[in-house]
Amino acid sequence: MKMDEYKTISHPLATEKSIKLMESENKLIFAIDKKATKKDVRIAVESMFKVKVESVNTFITNKGKKRAYVKLKPETPAIEVATQLGLM
Repeated sequence: MKMDEYKTISHPLATEKSIKLMESENKLIFAIDKKATKKDVRIAVESMFKVKVESVNTFITNKGKKRAYVKLKPETPAIEVATQLGLM
């Protein structure tokens, strides 16, 4: 079952921690659908933002929300994507 990319990712997170990760590790953090897999997130991010993804890590918060840490390839700065999204 392939998820629609706009259902997979609900929104990017713009917290202090996410800004630090953008600058230091080239990562973006997204709130995602609870049923989304790492592969779903990779496909959604690559098609929505026209970037190459290096890796995806997911976890569920203690409040039951699912998050994805998306590390982008070095040729695509996470700061540029964040600027496109209006986070910066």
